[in-house]
This record gives sequence, C-alpha cells and structure tokens, in this order.
Amino acid sequence: MTPVHQFWLLDVVDILIVAALFYRLLSLVKGTRSAQMIVGLLLIALVGVVANYFDLLAVRWIVSSLKTVWLIVFVILFQPELRHALAQLGRTRYFRSFLRGENYGVLGEVVRAVESLAQRRHGGLIVMERNVGLRNFVETGTRVDAKISAELLVTIFSPGSPLHDGAVIVREDTLVAASCILPLSSNPLTAISLGTRHRAALGLSEETDAAVIVVSEQTGAISVAHRGVLYSRLDEGQLRSELSRIFRIRPEDEPPVPVAPQETSEADITPKVAG
Repeated sequence: MTPVHQFWLLDVVDILIVAALFYRLLSLVKGTRSAQMIVGLLLIALVGVVANYFDLLAVRWIVSSLKTVWLIVFVILFQPELRHALAQLGRTRYFRSFLRGENYGVLGEVVRAVESLAQRRHGGLIVMERNVGLRNFVETGTRVDAKISAELLVTIFSPGSPLHDGAVIVREDTLVAASCILPLSSNPLTAISLGTRHRAALGLSEETDAAVIVVSEQTGAISVAHRGVLYSRLDEGQLRSELSRIFRIRPEDEPPVPVAPQETSEADITPKVAG
C-alpha cells in the first residue's frame, strides 16, 4: 500500500484534521434544522454515487450540474452555523489576547447587574472565567448557556429564584451555569468575619485566575476576589476599573497567590484605580 504522502504521518494528520472538522460541523448542527439539511445533502450525494455506478445518464447529469453551485448553496444553507463556528474560533484562548476589547461590553453588563443587586441588598456571586478553565465547577450547577445581560443576572439572584443559591459562571459573553458550588478558602488565616460567599470567592481565586465578584446580602457591599486578594467596599467606578485591570493581565504576568489571604479596602485601591 502506497501512502498518499512520502511520510505516512502526514496522512494521519490529514485524516485527523478532516475528522475533527466533520465532528465540529455535526456538533454545531446537532438538534437544529440544519441537521435535516445535511441528511438531504447526503442523500443527494448517495444518489450521485448510485447514478454513476448504474450509469443513469439523466440523474448523473442533474447531480453533476448541482456540483457547480454546491459551494454557494452550502454557504446559504449553513450561514448561521458558519458564523457561529468562525466566532468560536476567534474566541479561543490563542486569539483572545487580540480581542480583549470584546470583554468591556460584558463587563458593562456585569457591573450594571452588580450595582442593581447591591441597591436591592440581594446577595450575588459572579465568577468571570479567564485563562484557566472552570469546567469542574460548571458541572456542579445548572447549565444555562445564555447570552450575558444585567437583567438575566438580577433575575437569577432574586430571592425567589430557584438558582439564586451558589455562583454563576460567565465565560466570555455567555452565562454558562448557575447555582454552582465553589470551594471555600482553606487558608486558616482567612478572617472569621467573612461570610460564605466571600470565603467561596477567595477559595476559587486561590485555585484559578478567575475574577470573582461578591455582593453582600447584609450590607450590599461589593467585593472582588482575584489571586487570593479580596478587594472590598467598591463602588461602581472602582469595580469597573478593577475588573478592567484584571482582564488586562496577561498569563505570563499573572501575580502569585499570597500565602496569607489579603483584604484590600476601598481606600487602599483608590490610588491604583486613579493611576
């Protein structure tokens, strides 16, 4: 058997790439109307094979005529799926550093929701995923997979909502899951005055590079935990500035988690925000 290329390893890579593309395509159209269209296209291809085998001239002519426009038809039929696939490709972590501007629209929605929760004294725990994946924590909650909006966050954390307990996890512009369970900080030096939400925020920030926002149910105070440091008593402007600062940090510049948990008050971060 003669390989397609001189080096058979290239053939293996070629097959794997094609298989991955087909798998991704099927994953995108699963459960949609496009899945039925793919079945129809496969039937047309099967008819073409049968026509060639039995030398059916008329059918073969029709199928061969469709080949001249198949690319245009494919793009028209699967335009939503193609746009979705290209958007997901651009959001991978390899290109994320070039698209940091997209984060600011999401931050605006999160800040609006946090401000509303603080005014109403509704507790909230919002995790914003960065470079380290949070799949293990997503699986502890209820999948939502909805586009992020301030109204959605406020609704989830309303006291009557069945999902208000636990944390929500945000990945890029998608609210992935709600009512998720986070690990509590295991550091014995954590202040005993901190509530469960603040301990959970610190605990996750010690294990990952996520930014975790906490709204106190008792006081309405806003805090952000990142890399084991809790920035507390923030107003809307300081929250926005702190989140922007965190999302501008590149993986190679990520600060280490301090041995002892640190709590930074509003007065301490004011010069940092101004600068």
